[in-house]
Amino acid sequence: MKYGFIKRHRQEFCIKMMCSLMKVSRSGYYDWVKFKPSKRDIANLVLDKAIKSLFTGHKMRYGAPRITRALNDSGINCSRGRVARRMRVMGLKSVASKKFKVTTDSQHSKPIYSNVLNRDFSTTATNQKWCSDISYIRTDEGWLYLAVIIDLHSRAIIGWSMNSTMNQDLVCNALLMALFRRGLPAAVIIHSDRGSQYCSHKYRKLLEKHKLIGSMSRRGNCWDNAIADSFFHTLKVELVHQCRYKTREIAKQSIFQYMEGYYNRKRTHSAIDYKTPIEVELAA
Repeated sequence: MKYGFIKRHRQEFCIKMMCSLMKVSRSGYYDWVKFKPSKRDIANLVLDKAIKSLFTGHKMRYGAPRITRALNDSGINCSRGRVARRMRVMGLKSVASKKFKVTTDSQHSKPIYSNVLNRDFSTTATNQKWCSDISYIRTDEGWLYLAVIIDLHSRAIIGWSMNSTMNQDLVCNALLMALFRRGLPAAVIIHSDRGSQYCSHKYRKLLEKHKLIGSMSRRGNCWDNAIADSFFHTLKVELVHQCRYKTREIAKQSIFQYMEGYYNRKRTHSAIDYKTPIEVELAA
């Protein structure tokens, strides 16, 4: 800042000369020197620093609601409106959303499960209800497909699989990861859409072997699998649309770090009272 430079060097150089060289008025400089910030100005400086720290720490993924909750949890009491105003003043805006396409193929004659879940996303513990879906990530080598398994209680990603082809192994491998990470629980409702991968013989046998309860969305109804859709929306907005992946391997590493290192452990969720999935898991 020009005024700050002049003040720091006022013992070495003439103030009049420095003001002239920097094209600022002497009256403006002296007004700046005499100015004493109000308590509100000082409070805003402290708040702005805390907001910037959270905003950059979460790589521009947090908007005013999550930043407000994080500040309040850390002992800095402020309203969402005030945080939103300070963010506007500082030009801080969380990454914007973009539309993405449906990737599953439900136009087939394979057997399907009924909609057991029926949009009842409520739970009282982990391993009661899981959901699954597939999405895609663009790389310079071609598409990378990602299948995930989400526990509806904690919103944790408990199983995932990535491959260059979207086949039955993609969803089966994700489900197997979830099963083994959770100690092979039985009687879990596992919900998905009607994609051909979820209707495959191999996937259905896997559910039967581990005594899982299959559930599928109604045709063309994305709201029936809203939790999985919401995760992929978040993944695309907060990570994928901010990157260009040269290879599938680079994309895999990036997505792995986001899911296991950030989403499960650091990112708070409004649906679970602004806790992280790992916090809910540990409390279960």
